[in-house]
Amino acid sequence: MKRTLLLATLFFTIISFAQVQNANFTITPSTFEQNEEITISVSDVDPGIWGVTDVYLWAWYKNSSGTQSDSPTNGDWTNSSESQKMTDNGDGTYSYTMTPTTFYNANDIVEIGMLVKAKNGTGDKKTQDYLTNVGSFQFTLNAPTENLSVISTGGDFSISASNSGGDASYTLSANSSIINQQTTSSYSFTDTNISENKNYTLEATKNGVSFIREFSVLTNPGVTSTPMPADYSEGINYISDTEAILVLNAPNKDYVYVAGSFNDYSPDSNYLMNVDATRDNKFWISLTGLTPGQIETYQYWVVDETPVQGSPEVVKTADPFSTLVLSPFDDPGIPALSYPDLPAYPNGQEREVTVLQTGQAEYNWQVTDFQKPKIEDLIVYEVLIRDFDADRNYQDLIDKIDYFKDLNINAIHLMPVMEYEGNESWGYNTAFHMALDKFYGTEDKLKEFIDLCHQNDIAVILDLVLNHAFGRNPLVRMWMDDPDGDGWGGPTAENPYFNTSPRHSYNVGNDFNHQSALTQEYSKRVIKHWVEEFKIDGFRWDLTKGFTQNCTASDESCTNAYQQDRIDVLKSYADYSWSLDDTHYVIFEHLGGSTEEQQWANYRLDEGKGIMLWGKMTNPYNQLTMGYNSDNNISGMGHKSRGFDAPRLLGYAESHDEERLMFKNVQYGKASNPNHNVRELSTAISRMSALGAVTIPIPGPKMIWHFGDLGMENSIFTCSDGSVNLPGGTDGDCKLDTKPQPQWVNNWLNEPVRRKVYEDWARLHQLKIEEAVFEGDYTINSGGTLTPKIYVFDPNLPTNELRDVVVLANFDVVDQTVTPDFPYTGTWYDLMDETGSASITVTNTADGINIPAGEFKIFGNAVSTLSTNEVSALNYSVYPNPAKDYFSISNKVDEVQLFDMNGRLLKDYKGGFDANYRFETNNLNTGLYFVRYTHEAQSQTQKLLIH
Repeated sequence: MKRTLLLATLFFTIISFAQVQNANFTITPSTFEQNEEITISVSDVDPGIWGVTDVYLWAWYKNSSGTQSDSPTNGDWTNSSESQKMTDNGDGTYSYTMTPTTFYNANDIVEIGMLVKAKNGTGDKKTQDYLTNVGSFQFTLNAPTENLSVISTGGDFSISASNSGGDASYTLSANSSIINQQTTSSYSFTDTNISENKNYTLEATKNGVSFIREFSVLTNPGVTSTPMPADYSEGINYISDTEAILVLNAPNKDYVYVAGSFNDYSPDSNYLMNVDATRDNKFWISLTGLTPGQIETYQYWVVDETPVQGSPEVVKTADPFSTLVLSPFDDPGIPALSYPDLPAYPNGQEREVTVLQTGQAEYNWQVTDFQKPKIEDLIVYEVLIRDFDADRNYQDLIDKIDYFKDLNINAIHLMPVMEYEGNESWGYNTAFHMALDKFYGTEDKLKEFIDLCHQNDIAVILDLVLNHAFGRNPLVRMWMDDPDGDGWGGPTAENPYFNTSPRHSYNVGNDFNHQSALTQEYSKRVIKHWVEEFKIDGFRWDLTKGFTQNCTASDESCTNAYQQDRIDVLKSYADYSWSLDDTHYVIFEHLGGSTEEQQWANYRLDEGKGIMLWGKMTNPYNQLTMGYNSDNNISGMGHKSRGFDAPRLLGYAESHDEERLMFKNVQYGKASNPNHNVRELSTAISRMSALGAVTIPIPGPKMIWHFGDLGMENSIFTCSDGSVNLPGGTDGDCKLDTKPQPQWVNNWLNEPVRRKVYEDWARLHQLKIEEAVFEGDYTINSGGTLTPKIYVFDPNLPTNELRDVVVLANFDVVDQTVTPDFPYTGTWYDLMDETGSASITVTNTADGINIPAGEFKIFGNAVSTLSTNEVSALNYSVYPNPAKDYFSISNKVDEVQLFDMNGRLLKDYKGGFDANYRFETNNLNTGLYFVRYTHEAQSQTQKLLIH
């Protein structure tokens, strides 16, 4: 099976970009000395898959002592040296000519290795490794063919090798003791009556040049059936600072060794796991004498003496329940800035290893009693950490907490952070569901971010990918089909967790069987870990359409039809989440038929629960923002259109899976009016405020995709270098590429047109969260018009409070007079006015209101409780305005309060101040504020601009 790394999965359209390519290498001449010029040629490599046109050689070598060194001219992995750029021969091949001694600046070269990569190899943009011996003395190990072999206790083990160039001296050692020596060109030896595990070394030497090959055998000395001391969980159970018990459930396997740093990855019979027949034959072992706080690593070596055809006898795998893994594939690309003091991957091993550490310090949570926002009030901000800021880690989010606070969102949804394959990924190729991916930072740093969010009344939701897994996942590996012996494969029929073929039409990777009891147990362990260890407030379950066993990959109608099995199993997962946390958020990305979604949305509503469903409304909203009067019915943003009994639709106009609204606005928007041309950037951005007005107020939770609030116009198909490759292009589509960060580099928050969108959305968010009416009922009048109208109301609220809201918008490119159809006459207040003083008197509910192109109005029957308006006889002034380092008030005051645009109190000066007293502002950000000053029980509020 070929090793394929899927860097991300997308909803519905299954996109699998194999960034690691299997190219063909040839060297001319095929046999060469270290001081002889050679030409390296490579074919079957397509740089377009990586979004580039040039390829570079990345090379290394080994000397006769086995020490490996890199080419001194490789450059950096993210920036290969131009000296190693390969020649494009124009026929689909690339070549490079060099002399090894000159190229490597060395004179003891017995083996060279290489791969071909993009100049920036980030994201596994490379080929597989290629190795070849150097010199006329060539060595081949003919048997064994595997590095690790399984034999019966008392059995024999045969070793054979051959070499070119005449007789060589062979020395065979077992467990560091020489057991055979020969001088020959065709070596053969059989080690007989083996009763213990052995590590062999075969060394062949001629004319001072040596080749060394290492391999091992495992034997079964007899598994002991011994009950565990207690019903421990699978994975690591820390008993004390010096003891840990490991538990593994491996049905149909004969025996398991634990190989680790504590036994130099050379386990003897002391590290053969016991079996507990009273607990479904689970394997277990107690590790004692551990050093408190010391980092250890380990793998399971899982043996099946009679495997199904195509399946290996022995599989090396990390623990399926790892909470931290080290990877030989990914760890070299993890920045020390994000994960300082990353433990070293153990030399000489392969595949992931699990980290074990007793005596770990507990994180000191500052918030232990976080009260989650009500579901009806949720404003969820979806974030891909990799593309949020330049360092691509949790610290970036911590540093920008004010950005989230000032936007008035109350929940952050992190795209997958569990250990995934590769580093440059969206994370939907999860490999270890209980381990944190180290690329974004440490466990404590994520906990710090969650804790900080909770301190600021922001919930944290994790993306959970339990529909599928890929080849690195231990639950795939232990029962994998690997007929070509390369160590990678898919599940066999024996696999108790996965289907051998997908049971739905949107599959990627290997499809979990959620009707399996073991899969359900595993899923619940994953839920428990993140809820209890990280205080996660909710999960967004990825691709829930795949949780059925009733369909096939080719039957999309079946996948989209009502399936009772997935309804039941997903309800059971929700029940388990709520058993751990009564107010846990459960969100499904189903995007399916409303009949099935109703089963979840209405589930346990009488207890205040109910499952939220992703509500994609991208296309109709984009039609509006582009200015087109067709296919623009936005009524689907409301839960009643789906038949839900309560607002459990997490509606959104934009998500990570969709093309940016702003990109399409600028590319395809209506351009008929030169005075309001949607394809002009600032005009297109200005229309995003109106987008917020016709989404956010609709009752029910809402979601925004990061930087939509700043009018992000970069296409989802933007490449890491800033170019754009749309689908169907010759160079791939770059959808999964790391994105540039113009929002911070160009300080978008200080660009007036973008800042206006940010502040308008912040005001809308605050209104939705704080005003009870937005938890009420609604009607939406849209479709076939560019002036949609939304009415939000709650007749159960007092008549003197905000109980009726009218939202009017104009998405045309010319001004429009809109008939508001107010529910009744009287005074209606502009809810976007923070002072509460802007109002209109309605004597005829049908009297038209002029709304400029791309703008909106939102009226309420009463002043918002957020307003800062006060009636006052004071006639003071605030100066200088704009202010830089300070502001003053023209008269004596008793108290001065400074508010931000969202009504949040920032400073409160008390004690009495003389006229013209200087109030310092040098620690405040640029922006608009409100100054409220009081004298002798009278107050007045004025706006203050700080620059």
